[in-house]
Amino acid sequence: MTDPVPTECVLEQRLNFQWGQVPSVGLRDGAVQPAPDLGAIASFTGTFKGIGFNTIFRPQDVAVTPTRLPNPAHGPNDNILELNLTEETLSFSPALGSIPNRGKVQGDVFLNGIPYLQAINDISDPDQPIGIHLETGVWLSVPPTTLPAEGATLVRMGSIPHGTTIEAQGTSSTVAGAPVIEPVDITPFPTGNPGAPITFPSQDVNDPGTFRVPQDLAKFVADGTITQAILGNPNLILKNRADAQNITSTTVIAVNTNPGDALFGGGTDNIAFLLGDKTATAPNANAIQLAAIFRIETVSEQITVPACGPDQSVIVQGNASAGSPVASFAVSPVTEIAADTQIEVTYTQIQYTQTVFLNFNGLTWPHVSVATLVPNDPIPITP
Repeated sequence: MTDPVPTECVLEQRLNFQWGQVPSVGLRDGAVQPAPDLGAIASFTGTFKGIGFNTIFRPQDVAVTPTRLPNPAHGPNDNILELNLTEETLSFSPALGSIPNRGKVQGDVFLNGIPYLQAINDISDPDQPIGIHLETGVWLSVPPTTLPAEGATLVRMGSIPHGTTIEAQGTSSTVAGAPVIEPVDITPFPTGNPGAPITFPSQDVNDPGTFRVPQDLAKFVADGTITQAILGNPNLILKNRADAQNITSTTVIAVNTNPGDALFGGGTDNIAFLLGDKTATAPNANAIQLAAIFRIETVSEQITVPACGPDQSVIVQGNASAGSPVASFAVSPVTEIAADTQIEVTYTQIQYTQTVFLNFNGLTWPHVSVATLVPNDPIPITP
């Protein structure tokens, strides 16, 4: 995935729209509330593109809507494990500016936010891409507060057309060098008992006769895109790429719809069909929690610029040794470059891991997605 992805503006802010507060008197005093600090989400600008991997155990009613499979399947038939090789675009709109939140037990606070649009296709068959996810939302930067007593936080507010909305809160930190990427597990477990995982036959990549889509993974195993190690830990895809790159700085944003006692608030909301009944005791697929880690990385690499003059601009592909996606650079030299010349460049890369926990049939099923994203458009470079 090297060429820029054609995009069109979907979340377009109205011309001249700017957040502000209505004056309490008839005349404006001319004071303008400065835009609050965006913090760690300041790097969310423009459009990013990339590839990834998605896993989801889908509920199945074999009596009414069975999933047709090419081979006879063995094992529990109440679910289908769907695996997707994915490509996606993640587009960010300009920052919203100063968003006033009125307070009663504490004085007013002012937020700032960045709207986003995420679109994901399944490309397991590259000739037949299929849309599997579309999400609109806003990333918010929230300043420290006294009531409640919390430091600066970040919030991801998202809406998914399956009938779920999320509000996930968290914090950020920045370290020098590459990220630490811990393993992630897709194995289901009895609801309320994560210490007793239940492995299904579909989690064996070498078995072509299970309740899984696709059933036969031989081609993917041979290509190295879906292996037993990757299915056991999808974060291995991210780690292998990061280990092959020179990452000089990493900002980690960790958000959760159930962040715990130290940072309370947030949650998920589902339509009636997903809940199954008013108390969600017999859900179709109740999304009870989302946890996500976004790693904003500064990548340094060498590119080779061909001979060109000061009145030229050339597009140079980045280093492909770490695999796709590959960044590209629009090089506009100030003086003539007489021969192929290596220069050092940097760019922003986003790697994320997301787990949505779905409840159905007495179990909690981790729905794990991972991806690596780079800027969609060529990055301007003036050597």
